[in-house]
Amino acid sequence: MAIHVVWFRNDLRVLDHEPLRNACQLANATTNDCVLPIFIVDPFWFAKTSFGFSRTGIHRKRFLKESLQDLDQQLSGLGGGLRACEGGTVDVFLDLIQQLPVASVSFHQEVASEERKMEQRVRELCSEQSVTIHASSPQTFCDWDTVPFSIEEVPEVFTKFRKVLEKRAAFPPALPAPSHFRSVKENFSLERSLNALESLDSTKKQDGPNPTMRYQGGSTAGLERLNHYLWESDCLMNYKKTRNGMLLANDSSKFSPWIANGSISVRQIGDEVTRYESQRVKNDSTYWLKFELLWRDFFIFMTAKHGKKIFHKKGIKGTAINWLDDPRLFEAWKEGETGFPLIDANMRELKLSGYMSNRGRQNVASFLTKNLGIDWRMGAEWFESQLLDYDPCLNYGNWNYAAGIGNDARGFRWFNTIKQSKDYDPNGDYLRHWLPELADLPNSLVHTPWNLPKDDQNTSDFLLGDSYPMPVVDLFESAELNQLRYEQSIGAGD
Repeated sequence: MAIHVVWFRNDLRVLDHEPLRNACQLANATTNDCVLPIFIVDPFWFAKTSFGFSRTGIHRKRFLKESLQDLDQQLSGLGGGLRACEGGTVDVFLDLIQQLPVASVSFHQEVASEERKMEQRVRELCSEQSVTIHASSPQTFCDWDTVPFSIEEVPEVFTKFRKVLEKRAAFPPALPAPSHFRSVKENFSLERSLNALESLDSTKKQDGPNPTMRYQGGSTAGLERLNHYLWESDCLMNYKKTRNGMLLANDSSKFSPWIANGSISVRQIGDEVTRYESQRVKNDSTYWLKFELLWRDFFIFMTAKHGKKIFHKKGIKGTAINWLDDPRLFEAWKEGETGFPLIDANMRELKLSGYMSNRGRQNVASFLTKNLGIDWRMGAEWFESQLLDYDPCLNYGNWNYAAGIGNDARGFRWFNTIKQSKDYDPNGDYLRHWLPELADLPNSLVHTPWNLPKDDQNTSDFLLGDSYPMPVVDLFESAELNQLRYEQSIGAGD
């Protein structure tokens, strides 16, 4: 008997899973061979970031546990459940190989530097122990192996990247799940999975407004969301018009948490969009959802191309900006206490729900780097800790872009958060939901509460500086000062 291990990481599904299909084919080709699906709870991923935040915060812990429970059920339906082992990744593999007749290990490759380093250590161990590695390509929308350029030649500008892929790349359909496999019956000393994952549970309740959507981990919930958004509600046909909304569950697709840990694949989504186009409607909105999936591919390829640079202070461009170190201002940003309602509402939503809209992310990242002038890595690490849909390539790639140290030719690009607030939340519904202290302000003042006359404050329950904070900076003056600092940094590097 030989055992074929499937190493699950950010691919917690059975549909469209090449490593699982590969292991099943290897096992089913021989009478007594078995498949062993594993997930490793490595303390490395649950430690502290360099700025002292939990790398995996309470929201993603809960979502991950639910996803693993769902994966366990799906695998059980195919022949055997998931074994999740706690410990260092290499130590777990060494124990497995020493205790069981492991013949092969199959997994999806990742591109971020820490994940790649861990993969390499597993490869080296398997090579030493004569265990075969089957490493499938990274999980992109396009076919990674047939893109018409090498990693070194990946276009630096998204528009060029997109046009090349749309003309010349292949977009394969999602793979079906394997029909069955023989599971490993033997016990081994590593603790069996989901009962050992109580450390992933988080019952900590944070006070505040309730999120407008509940994110349930796992493929079952992810596919239900996909079905609801496309087929039950027909929201896809208006996606391009509504995607910048911040309050309602169906303003945008909200697929990203399930994509991030691989509970659903981008190709499953692409297939459903194509089917929707053939059966319902094909328009700018259906194209735009695929367009967003290409943005995801772009950041994955950028990370593969630039490696560790994307995580370094100087970023992809190698720009040495003189970032400020102001714990008071950072804490105000982190806790949603800046005095700018759009920033504060989004930051409180993130802390209470683990989610923030794309529109919100652009605004809060711009505010941190272009108004407060604070090191972008602090924002990126806080997002890493809090986001349900954290993905290293997308998170750090977008923060490079926002901080002006990525591959954005427009240089110092900042968002006027007051204008953005009025444009994308004209009636203040989103602001009032997450900032109930502003609930009684009229539409004309909810975006700029500092303009409320003092006499009106004295005759109401709202008191600026007490009920809600004063602005921590002047929006326009701070942008001018930080633009000067940015331009001086660019000049110094020339």
